[in-house]
Amino acid sequence: MTEVLFYHLQNAPLEQVLPQLLERSLARDWRAVVKVGNAERMEALVNTLWTYREDSFLPHGTRDDGPAEQHPVFLTVADENPNAAQVVFLVDGAEPGDIAGYERCVLMFDGRDAEALAQAREHWKALKEAGHDATYWQQSDEGRWEKKA
Repeated sequence: MTEVLFYHLQNAPLEQVLPQLLERSLARDWRAVVKVGNAERMEALVNTLWTYREDSFLPHGTRDDGPAEQHPVFLTVADENPNAAQVVFLVDGAEPGDIAGYERCVLMFDGRDAEALAQAREHWKALKEAGHDATYWQQSDEGRWEKKA
């Protein structure tokens, strides 16, 4: 089964946290898919990944950037794994879909958004019932991740 990590964002926005987690994935020699809830938001995240830090480059792309297998980080709105990724990041309301082909699924949600919180609870229940090993992580006031469940 796929290991599922729920990341409850409280003190830092997705644009700050996602690049850090992608860097950690690449450091493990993992490829990643970032599944985004809608195309407009995906384009904003593409721009974020180009500019989030001046001293670093995070290799990424979309269908518009050539063959998917060339991109260690692939952003999409579809339920696909075109770059043979080991980890999928679900952001901005993206539905889990079929996560069986991944080693890890990271579902990130804004804990200050009641709708996102309710959706995360529904996904937690469904993924646990499907037999996935799910853990819940929440940001502390210092910005560290604490395992809550």
